[in-house]
Amino acid sequence: MSKILVVDDEMSIVEVLRTLLTREGYTVVTASDGGEALTHLREEAFDLMISDVRMAPIDGITLLHDAKEIQSHLAVIMMTAYGTVETAVEAMKAGAFDYITKPFKIDELILTVTRALNYEHVLEKNEQLRTALRTKYHFDNLIGDSDAMQKVYKIIEKVARTDTNVLIRGDSGTGKELVAKALHFASPRIDEPFIPINCAALPESLLESELFGYVKGAFTGANKFKKGLFESAHAGTVFLDEVGSIPINMQLKLLRVIQEREIMHVGGTKPIPIDVRIIAATNENLEEKIKEGQFREDLFFRLNVVPIELPPLKDRLTDIPLLINHFIRIFSSRKNNPTVTIEKEAIQNLNLYDWPGNVRELENAINRAAIMCEKNIITYQDLPPQIKEHICEKTEKANPNTAETTLKTFLHEKEQQHIRNMLKQYNGDKNKTAEKLGIKPEKLEEFTDEK
Repeated sequence: MSKILVVDDEMSIVEVLRTLLTREGYTVVTASDGGEALTHLREEAFDLMISDVRMAPIDGITLLHDAKEIQSHLAVIMMTAYGTVETAVEAMKAGAFDYITKPFKIDELILTVTRALNYEHVLEKNEQLRTALRTKYHFDNLIGDSDAMQKVYKIIEKVARTDTNVLIRGDSGTGKELVAKALHFASPRIDEPFIPINCAALPESLLESELFGYVKGAFTGANKFKKGLFESAHAGTVFLDEVGSIPINMQLKLLRVIQEREIMHVGGTKPIPIDVRIIAATNENLEEKIKEGQFREDLFFRLNVVPIELPPLKDRLTDIPLLINHFIRIFSSRKNNPTVTIEKEAIQNLNLYDWPGNVRELENAINRAAIMCEKNIITYQDLPPQIKEHICEKTEKANPNTAETTLKTFLHEKEQQHIRNMLKQYNGDKNKTAEKLGIKPEKLEEFTDEK
C-alpha cells in the first residue's frame, strides 16, 4: 500500500489527515515542519507528500523543491487556508500535482490523493520501461566480441544519433531487427515510436493502406478513417523489414515519401507532413533485383545511405560461447524455468556446426536442449538430432582414418543408452518417452520394454 508523508504545523490538521488516510488503507508518516519532513524523506521512500504552504522556518514551496530533489517521483499535494490563484500557480510550476484549500472536503481530498498516486505510478512505470528499453537494445549489449561484430558496433555508434537512412543486410536469423532497435534506442528519437513493418507479410492489396492509412469511403469496407503506420511513427523510426519484397509500384510511392517527407492517405487529397527515420533490412541481393527490374535503383540509393552488413554465425564462431551463455541466462530467468548450465564439451561440439539458421537457430537449439536436459545440465545428447548428425558427419570427414570406434559410433552408443535410461524412467512407456525426447514413438520400436 502507498506511503504518505503529511506535513503541517497545525497538529489538529495532521491528526485529521492521519485518521482519514489510515482508514483508506494508506501508511501515514507525519511531520510538524519542513525540517522534520526532509529528515523523513532522506531516510525512507514515499509515494505522496501532502504539505501546508505556510510554515516556518521552511515554507511549503521550498519544501516542495527540496523534496523533489531527494525523491524525484514523489507526488505532492499542497494545501493552505490562504488559497490564492498565485500560490496555486507557483506550487504547480514547482512540481506539485494538485492544490487544495482548507477547510477541505473529505471526498475531494481522497479523490485528489487517489489521482495523484495513480499519476505518479504511471510516470514511474514509463520511466522503468524507458530504462529497460535503453538497457535491452543499446548497441553495447548486442552479443558478440568478434572482429566482425566490432565493425558493426562502430557503424552503429557513428550513425545512431543521426537521421541518416540505414540499410541492414544479412541472412535470415542474423539479428537485423535487433540492430534496428539498437539504432533507434541509441538515438534522440528514443522516446518516440519504433514501428516495425514486415513488408513480406502484407499483401500487395493492403500494403498502401497499412503504410499510409486511408480516409472513410476510400474503398469498399473503409467505413472509418484509419491512421497508417508511417503516421503512427511520427517523430520516431520506421523499420522496413524485408524491404526487397515491396511491389515495384509501391516502391515509387515509398520513394516520394522519403523525398517529400509527407504521405497521402488512400482516398485523401491533402498531403500529411511526417518526420520519421527509415531503417530498412533485407536478406536479398537488391543489386541483382535492380538488374532484373524488380527493385528501383533510385529507391535503393535512398535507403542504402549507410549500409550495415551482418555476418552469418559461421563467420563469427568465437561469439558462440557468449551467445550460448546469453540464451541460457534468458531461459533460466523466466518464470517457472530452472537454472540451467551447459557442459564444456557441448559448447565445443556446437562450434562444429555450420548454423544455416544463424543466431535464431542457435537460440532455438539452446531452448530445446534446456527443456530436454536431465539434472538441469545441457550435454551433447540434449542437442537437436539434425545438429548432432551434422557434427558427426563433419568429424568423420575431417578424420577419415580414425579407429573403428568413431565419434559417430561412440555418440550413437551414448544416445542408445540415454534412450534406455529414459524408458526405465517412464516404466517402458514408449509414448511418454518419445514425447519427452521429442521423437516419434516408432523410433523406439527396436528397444525392448525396460522397467
